[in-house]
Amino acid sequence: MGSGSVPSRFAGVDFYQIDSLLTEEERAIRDTVRSWVDDNLMPVIGQCYVEGRFPKQLIPGLAELGVLGANLPEEYGCAGLGNVAYGLIMQELERGDSGIRSFASVQGALVMYPIYAFGSEEQKKKWLPRLARGEDIGCFGLTEPDFGSNPSGMITTARETGDGWVLNGTKMWITNGSQATMAVVWAKTGDVNDAKSIRGFVVPTDAKGFTGKDQKGKLSLRASDTAELHLEDVHLPKDAILPKSGGIKSPLSCLTQARYGISWGAIGAAMACYDEAARYSKNRVMFGKPIGGTQIQQVRLADMLTEITKAQLLSLQLGRMKEAGTMTPQQVSMAKRNNVNMACECAREARRLLGANGILAEYHSMRHMANLESVYTYEGTHDMHSLILGQEITGLAAY
Repeated sequence: MGSGSVPSRFAGVDFYQIDSLLTEEERAIRDTVRSWVDDNLMPVIGQCYVEGRFPKQLIPGLAELGVLGANLPEEYGCAGLGNVAYGLIMQELERGDSGIRSFASVQGALVMYPIYAFGSEEQKKKWLPRLARGEDIGCFGLTEPDFGSNPSGMITTARETGDGWVLNGTKMWITNGSQATMAVVWAKTGDVNDAKSIRGFVVPTDAKGFTGKDQKGKLSLRASDTAELHLEDVHLPKDAILPKSGGIKSPLSCLTQARYGISWGAIGAAMACYDEAARYSKNRVMFGKPIGGTQIQQVRLADMLTEITKAQLLSLQLGRMKEAGTMTPQQVSMAKRNNVNMACECAREARRLLGANGILAEYHSMRHMANLESVYTYEGTHDMHSLILGQEITGLAAY
C-alpha cells in the first residue's frame, strides 16, 4: 500500500464524541469488525477491484464474525445484535469496500430477513442457520431490466400447478447472483397488471431452467458479484412460496432493511476517504510545505469532517428509532439519500486532494468514488428517495 492508504489500524472519525453515545458492546463489535477489515480485506481489495473479482475467500471469515444476518434472532443461528451494532458493522465493511458491505447486506437484509419475516417456521429453520454460517449464499431477485424504480410493474410470473409453481422471468443487477446457491425471487402469481399478487419464492439456483450470468463491463462495484438471472419454466414445490408474503409491500419492507444498513455503510466509505485525505495532506509537500497547510485543502477537510459528523448523528438516531420500533421508511429514505450523497462528495474531494496519486488502486478514494455512484443509484435512486420525502411532506405523489 502507498503512503496515502488507509492505515493498518484505522483510528475512526469521532469529532462529536459519538462513541460516548454507544454502548460498550456496540463499540466492541465495531472495533472487532474494524480490525478484521484492516487485517483481511484491506490487503487484497485494491487488486480485487482491478481484476473485477469478489474475494470469495473472505466469506468464511465474515460468517465466523457473525455479520451475516447479525440483527436476526439467535434461535436461528444468528447473532441477535441490536440495530445500531448492525449499522456499525455495515459502516466498517463499507469502509473497506461497498461491494463487501453489499454482499453482507444482501445476505442479511434481502435474503435472510424476508425468510424470517415472511417464511414458514420450516423455511426459517432450514435456511437461516445455513445462510448465517455462509454455507449457502443468497441473492434477491426483484429488479428487472425494465422495472427498477417501479418494481410493481414486474413481469416475472409464478403459475400455480397441481404440484407446485412454475416461474418465468428475468431479473437484473442482482448482487451475489453468480455465486448464490439460493435466491429469493419475487413474482406475480396472478394477472401481470396486479401488483397485489406479488409473492416471494425460495429458489435453489441449481433448479432446472435457472441461470445466472455475470454483468460485464462494470466501472463500479468491480469487487462485487453482479448478475442477470433468467428463469425459464423453473419448477418449484408448493412449499417454495414464502407464505406470509403478499403484494409489493413485502419486498419493499426488505429494501427498507437494506437501505438502513446503507445509510451506515456510506459513512464508512466517507470516513475512509477523509482519513486518507487528511493523512496525505500532512505528508505531501508542495512549494516547500505540506499541502494540508493551504487554505483550499483545509476547507476541503473541514467540509468533509462536518458532513460525516452530521451523517453519523443521523444514522445513530435512526438506529435508536429502529430499535424502539418507531422508524419509518421515509426516515430511512432521508438517511440513505443524505448519507450516500455526502459520501459521494467526500470521495470526490478526497480524490482531488490526492492529485495524480488519487487515481491509483493503492489509494482508496477513487475506488470508493466509483463504487458510491452505484450506491447512489441502487436500493432506490437518490431522486426516488427525494420524491418519497416530497410525498411525505406534501401528501402528494409526484411519481
